[in-house]
Amino acid sequence: MHDEARTLVEIRREKGTEVRLDYRKSFPQALQAMLGLEEAVHESTLEPELLELVKLRASQLNGCAYCLDMHSKDARARGEGEQRLHVLAAWREAPFYSERERAALAWCEALTLLPQTGAPDEVYAQVRDEFDEQEVVALTLAIVAINGWNRLNVAFRTPMSDADNVAERAAA
Repeated sequence: MHDEARTLVEIRREKGTEVRLDYRKSFPQALQAMLGLEEAVHESTLEPELLELVKLRASQLNGCAYCLDMHSKDARARGEGEQRLHVLAAWREAPFYSERERAALAWCEALTLLPQTGAPDEVYAQVRDEFDEQEVVALTLAIVAINGWNRLNVAFRTPMSDADNVAERAAA
């Protein structure tokens, strides 16, 4: 039986970790709302590769294995290099991220760690130097979305799954 035909609870039990609940089935309207937010972000002019880096960085900070697994696969499917993926957590010290990527990653960290950072003016200024107004809003919504996904998947113990169709998501 494929993972897709089983519930998250069944998969998690089989793998030894208890799923708390399957939010996708428990409240499908919420899932649709989250997917709508994702669709709006993906219709923006932001580069899909940049979005994958942001999703990975937020997921690292939030400790979301499900999203780390998914977005590392998606980034590779989009042609992202292994070295950049491996050192993403230390992006400030790595020489191969563009200024635009650095601004996005700094904004991602500032918003993901909002209680600690307060979204500093200097980080916002860096973002405004690299992105137009529409892109700043889209980037901010991308960060809101991945933090929401992280919280759903960590809170309810969503299992990592090999059934994820990486090629389909990469084409989106």
